[in-house]
Amino acid sequence: MKILRRKGEEISPDMIGLFFEDINFAADGGLYAELIENRSFEAREAFGTPTNLYSVEDCGYAWEAFSKTSKLPVMKYVTGTPLSESNPHYLRFTATEKGQGFANKAYDGIYLKKGASVNVVFYARSVKYDSSVTISIKDTNVKDTFCEDTITLKKKIPFMPFKDLTVELKEDIWGMKADIDKIRAMDKSDMVEACEWVKYETTLTASSDIKGGKFVIELNDEGVVEFDFISVIPTDAVEGVFRKDLFEALKGINPGFIRFPGGCIVEGISLENRYRWKRTVGDVIDRKVIPNLWSFIDDRSLDIESQRPDAHYMQSYGIGFYEYFLLCELLGAKAVPVLSMGAACQFRSTEIIDVNDEKLDEYIKDAIDLIEFANGSVDTKWGALRAKMGHPESFNLEMIAVGNEQWETESLNLFERNDKFEKAIHEVYPGFKLLGTAGPVIDMVACDQAWEYYRKGKAKQDDFCYAVDEHYYKEPQWMYDHVDLYDTYDRNLYVFAGEYAAHTENRGNNMEAALAEAAILTGIEKNAGVVKLASYAPLFNRIGHSQWKPDMIWFDADSVTLTPNYYVQKLYANNLGAHTLLLDEEAIELRKKGIYIALSETKDGEVILKVVNTTNEDFTLELEDEDGSPVKKNAHIEVLRAVGEEPENLPQPSKIDVINTKLEGSFSIAAMTFAVVRLSD
Repeated sequence: MKILRRKGEEISPDMIGLFFEDINFAADGGLYAELIENRSFEAREAFGTPTNLYSVEDCGYAWEAFSKTSKLPVMKYVTGTPLSESNPHYLRFTATEKGQGFANKAYDGIYLKKGASVNVVFYARSVKYDSSVTISIKDTNVKDTFCEDTITLKKKIPFMPFKDLTVELKEDIWGMKADIDKIRAMDKSDMVEACEWVKYETTLTASSDIKGGKFVIELNDEGVVEFDFISVIPTDAVEGVFRKDLFEALKGINPGFIRFPGGCIVEGISLENRYRWKRTVGDVIDRKVIPNLWSFIDDRSLDIESQRPDAHYMQSYGIGFYEYFLLCELLGAKAVPVLSMGAACQFRSTEIIDVNDEKLDEYIKDAIDLIEFANGSVDTKWGALRAKMGHPESFNLEMIAVGNEQWETESLNLFERNDKFEKAIHEVYPGFKLLGTAGPVIDMVACDQAWEYYRKGKAKQDDFCYAVDEHYYKEPQWMYDHVDLYDTYDRNLYVFAGEYAAHTENRGNNMEAALAEAAILTGIEKNAGVVKLASYAPLFNRIGHSQWKPDMIWFDADSVTLTPNYYVQKLYANNLGAHTLLLDEEAIELRKKGIYIALSETKDGEVILKVVNTTNEDFTLELEDEDGSPVKKNAHIEVLRAVGEEPENLPQPSKIDVINTKLEGSFSIAAMTFAVVRLSD
């Protein structure tokens, strides 16, 4: 094959990115470093099918009573005077003897290495209690203690209607004078008003390795105390938010962008359940907890009363839109937020806001206000909130996606409602990049109709649409057959391959799927002039809590498993040239043999060759310069290969071999591998 030094198309440095959706416990129980499950006592149990949904309050989910004797405390989940009106339930705990408490199962249990620390925050209110509480992490059986601290709770100042008068009463009203005098004479340095919540904080350090531990709060005397918002986050969490090992895995990809927060979760299983970004910013205690869309049954063959094991899967919004923007900044990635356009998930519901209903204005205003939140000066309403949260500087948001997987139907007029969003947004922010949606799958008539609509709009108005979001979850052969998918696309309107993955028969994360994705990425890179953004989906899977597979990164409470699919994304994102180099006709012939090629060049003249061998035999690729002489270059080679069989329900083990050598006119690539070769003098 000849390496032609003829420039093809410019490659966006942001081309390879991430798609984040809170599915498979990706946020709560995943990237969000919070260890406590149901920290605000707002859990609900989800029931039903997409056409008949309901949820039931289960405020005590993940919590259990703890006692050193057979006598148990009383745990009631109440409303009345909450810490936050957004999350009205709290725990009213009555210890009938000292040493009683309550424990949290912490998802699959707390895992800490010896010497590791966690920051503990909780709010409490002494109702009838004048002592301390012990905070600890214990073993699964709540017997052995790995770390603990004792905290004295503030006493309450008894309520009395005239206690704060600066003048004496003329007479003893209702016989209260003695009590009022007693209250006034109290030393109130360690006391608070009766209804006041007090924030307590401490740090616990593990004395030895902890596996499957529980978080415990014990009362050291009899009495009544109310608790709310109990949080435990490892001290090594990035920015106090992101689980460190998962963050490092994302950083390793070097993503160009992050598309968030979904996915179907944007639309919701109902409009009430949709993602509302304004509820996810500000103080975390005020972020309204709701059931996760993925906690509901999505199998219509199941009985309506059936439920998945994760029917309590909630969204705490500990990672909200501020944190998403922060994550993008920390990773050096552009933010690509997706916003609802007034329709619940079309796969699950027919619920929509009519395009002529004034209620649609709320959705449009949310889009406009989001741009202000991300970019506005500190003198604006939403820019001021961003600054208050700790980021006075602009997040430099460049684009938003309007809608996710919507398509034109008789009941959902996608095009008319998109017109309304586009017009309103560009009246305030002319030139701002908008991403359109083309439905859930690439090979349906509705996708072609969407493209026709966006192209007509683009022809009349340049900023009408920047790129169209296409999705395809396909078998590996489809990807091999469609490497040339974008060869004939019009370059005047760009493509956003917002969700794609190769689905094998068992939906596994294995080399079969990874090589198919690497192959279609050769076609995407070759067509960098039209494909500006591409992201594999979904991103995360907490082992044992899966609603969807395959997924790029698998993890449990203490470890991370990087899939072959992850390594494909990493190799592409870290080896993008500035522009493509034209391929000769042999590249087409090689495809017929199961060999897929991409060729690019950096600004410094380094040639990057990507080769995917999908066959069961090793292959030698002859390399020639334009004049026909053998290529003799220094080569830095990274080869992705499997290192074991695919375990049941787990990713196939794989690794990247790094080789530095001198190429003498040819490159040999082993069977069923993907290689990136960087050639330099």
